[in-house]
Amino acid sequence: MDIRQLRSFVKIVELGSLSKAAKHLYVAQPALSQQIAKLEEDVGKPLLIRSSKGVSPTKNGLALYHHAHLILRQFDQALSIAQAETPEVIGMVSVGLPATTVAAIGLPLIKRVRERYPGILINVVEAMSGHIDQLIQQNQLDLAVLFAGNLSENLTIEPILVEELFLFLKEDSDFLPANRTSVTMAEVAGLPLIVPTSSHGLRKRISVEFESRALNMNVVAEIDSLSLVMNCVHEGIGATIKPMGAIMQEAAKGRRWRCLPFSDAQLRRSNFLYSLPSESLTPAATVVAGELKEAIKDLVQDPEWSGFEPAPVSSHD
Repeated sequence: MDIRQLRSFVKIVELGSLSKAAKHLYVAQPALSQQIAKLEEDVGKPLLIRSSKGVSPTKNGLALYHHAHLILRQFDQALSIAQAETPEVIGMVSVGLPATTVAAIGLPLIKRVRERYPGILINVVEAMSGHIDQLIQQNQLDLAVLFAGNLSENLTIEPILVEELFLFLKEDSDFLPANRTSVTMAEVAGLPLIVPTSSHGLRKRISVEFESRALNMNVVAEIDSLSLVMNCVHEGIGATIKPMGAIMQEAAKGRRWRCLPFSDAQLRRSNFLYSLPSESLTPAATVVAGELKEAIKDLVQDPEWSGFEPAPVSSHD
């Protein structure tokens, strides 16, 4: 088994076709087929299922595909280090962040990495938390921020932040009196709400609070796009429940909001940093993880924004 075979195998699985992979890799298809045949011989098991519709990985092939991503990233990192003219930390680091996390720390993280480690190419993937979870479980990300601390036994998991959830309305909304500085769960149950779909972790967290009080939400739209949710709220279609990160990039657009805490509920969401095990984490990923945690520390200490708290320290720390 060699690196060329692994690259070819990964590309075949991604494209689902030997002919497409051959064109992408600038390799003749018979030569590519020979590479895969040799790889299957080395492994001792079939890796691809071939059909008239293309190719797909076997169970063993899928396992190899996931691990090959990590191996190829480590190889490319090692090659970059060996070719470097200076001893600075270099390499590419892929970080998965949900939309509200991108809004809160995305720009500060990029700026910190560029200022301190110009040799690092940071690749930020913004996606739903469920998709980010899948990507890091498949070794396609080095780091990820997720909202549950029990999603994997094979990754390093560290609590990094606790967010308060608020009710957001447009600044001149008449849904609630203008002098209100907080809101109750019962009052929110009577408002038109724009919330994520039922599979979304935030939706589940919100639903628990309503159900524990025997309250029903008045849902007028289910939307998993942060930008569309905030556009709808700003148009007065409804209100939404989000962490403060939801509006942190809105000031640049000239849009203003009413942000009301809950007076009768402790609505909080924990954030966890997921990373590959330390023995698999590249030096570049290690420093980016450190910069991400420093960006969060700055966020917690920023007097301009409320609703961010440091993660509680474990008793064994």
